[in-house]
Amino acid sequence: MSKRIVARANLLVFGVLLAILALVGVVTWERLNATREAREWSQHSYRVLAAMKDLGIALRDAETGQRGYIITGKDDYLAPYDSARDRLGVLQGELLKLTADNPVQQDRLRALAPVIQHKLEELAQTVQLRRDVGIEAARRLVNTDAGRGFMKEAEETLAAMLGEEEALLARRLGENDARAAWVRWTTLGGSLLAVLTLLWAARLLNQAWSRSYLTEAEQRTQALRLRTTLDSLSQGVAVFAPDRTLTNWNACFLVLLDLPKAMVRPGASYAAFAEHTAEAGGPALETWDQVRHGSNAPREATVYERTRADGHHLEIRRTTMPDGGFVLTISDMTKRAQAEGVLREAQKMQAIGQLTGGIAHDFNNLLQVILGNLEFVRAKLDGDGKLQSRIERAAWAAQRGATLTGQLLAFARKQPLAPAAIDLAATMPDLVPLLRRTLGEHIEVRYVESAGLWPAMADPAQLESAVLNLALNARDAMPGGGRLTIEIGNKVLDDAYARDHAEVAAGDYTMLAVSDTGHGMTPDVVRRVFEPFFTTKPDGKGTGLGLAMVFGFVKQSGGHVKIYSEPGEGTTVKIYLPRAVGALVAIGQRSAPPVDLPRGSATVLVVEDEAAVREIACAILSDLGYRVLEAADGEEALRVFGDNAAAIDLLLTDVILPGKVKGRDLSERIQALRPKVKVLFMSGYTENSIVHHGRLDDGVQLIGKPFKREQLARKVAETLGAEFAPVAEAGNVVALRPRPDA
Repeated sequence: MSKRIVARANLLVFGVLLAILALVGVVTWERLNATREAREWSQHSYRVLAAMKDLGIALRDAETGQRGYIITGKDDYLAPYDSARDRLGVLQGELLKLTADNPVQQDRLRALAPVIQHKLEELAQTVQLRRDVGIEAARRLVNTDAGRGFMKEAEETLAAMLGEEEALLARRLGENDARAAWVRWTTLGGSLLAVLTLLWAARLLNQAWSRSYLTEAEQRTQALRLRTTLDSLSQGVAVFAPDRTLTNWNACFLVLLDLPKAMVRPGASYAAFAEHTAEAGGPALETWDQVRHGSNAPREATVYERTRADGHHLEIRRTTMPDGGFVLTISDMTKRAQAEGVLREAQKMQAIGQLTGGIAHDFNNLLQVILGNLEFVRAKLDGDGKLQSRIERAAWAAQRGATLTGQLLAFARKQPLAPAAIDLAATMPDLVPLLRRTLGEHIEVRYVESAGLWPAMADPAQLESAVLNLALNARDAMPGGGRLTIEIGNKVLDDAYARDHAEVAAGDYTMLAVSDTGHGMTPDVVRRVFEPFFTTKPDGKGTGLGLAMVFGFVKQSGGHVKIYSEPGEGTTVKIYLPRAVGALVAIGQRSAPPVDLPRGSATVLVVEDEAAVREIACAILSDLGYRVLEAADGEEALRVFGDNAAAIDLLLTDVILPGKVKGRDLSERIQALRPKVKVLFMSGYTENSIVHHGRLDDGVQLIGKPFKREQLARKVAETLGAEFAPVAEAGNVVALRPRPDA
């Protein structure tokens, strides 16, 4: 559509509309004035009628009060009489004012006035006679009918006045209706003419209007889409005008900067936001001078990071716009920072796991040879105390090496666990006396237990070792004595806590807290306390693996460990173990280990690729009375088993074997041929053959290398399921009860 057509249509529409509006306006104004005047006269007539009616009512009220007093003689009846008498004068004066424009009504009012006066005098005289003389004198005056005549004359006059005023009111209402109808028809005619004009003009403007409407609708859609996009962002976005005042923002802008709603409004200055965030201890935005003197190139971003007081890590980006304003974009990078921390931790665990896994197997085999031979020699030596002492020192050193390797595996979460449902309320009280004896009399040990404790899912032996490690660290932190508190209870870690700790899964946990009143630790030490080989103790006083082992055990168990410490105030380590749901709680009691070693006559097939380890294991078992067969790998073990299938009762095999047949494969093949053969694995390091997700597979028996002579004896007897009975002639040796061969 051309501009000429649009201009003509606009001129026509506006010209016709102005003419119609002017005509209708003038006529309507004149008619409205007349209507308003007629309405005022109608209201005047209503007021006159109301005053006349009130005058008649007052006159009757006065007569009613006079009659009641005459009959009863009670002054209470004079109240309406006195009130009506006072109103009559007021109403007459009001009617004289209201009917000033009507001479006829004025004449009637002047004629009515003496009649009302005579009536009032008659009423007053009657009341006075009743009061002074009595009811008979008053009745005689009433019976003269003088008052009745005055009342009748007054009512007739009022009736005539009412009729006159009602006729005048009807005439005025008619005139008012006629004027209103004229205005209505005039307005209707003008409106119809205007509608026709608009319809004709709309035909010319339809195309242009359609185009403008579509354009406007598209712009609204784009604006709504942009608004929805901004509100759906997890980033905070705020747009500032060239004068550094706020124009637009989304909800995340308030949340990430922790701003009050009242502060965020159009026109709010950037300087106010920078000042508020700095005072609130939150992330300090760029100052006004930094924004003014910083980079102002269009679309060039200035990026910086801040950390809020609550630990949230924010990335703030300021992008300059072509008009001189800028856009402030705030991103919450807390989860990324946590994920990077988790990734670094995982990489560290992987590196330590590769390191320890690479050396643990061979190192433990070497330690097994050393420890096994020392144990074997010590059992054969009698009488030489110095030699026994040296052997014990060498055994202690070997065992210490095995412990260090185990702690490294624990921190790397590579140790095989046998988790079970543990009732801490039943096991912890048995551990407290042991701690008192271990820590010494200068350490007071307290135990606090909560009612309704949930069972925890963890490896009982590793849990006791973790508690003992924490207690020993607490003892070292209290050289002059102090108090150690062990507390157990239930704890629910909610989603909010899990969001702040990326490695935690929200849920139910059983908490075990170990607190001391020692010298405490600084924040820098707390951040590194779980690192392997980190220790604040002097050289030679600690390896720094105790807390690392605790950390690895808890993480491998699916739990969470948190440490709280302040210098001079003490330290609290809280261990959160997963709640055991639907599992039977293992009931056991701490008992002293038996002095005697179990012996037996069962046949054991020993499979070990390291000849020295195989030789010492066979020697220990033979010395305990077992019949021993041996093999260096899986293929040889299958051949030996084929030759002695009916006689073999137990398979003692290393997990990692050379060749195609590994320890787990060997056990499965042998048990497939003879299901009643028991299997005991031995290993210094396990991959995933019998351990998955850090836990031993169900029904798997494992003894870790290096092991002592008594550990092997008891584990073999336990795996065979034998019962022990003392034998008199064997001295301190217990024979294994024979098992029926299958």
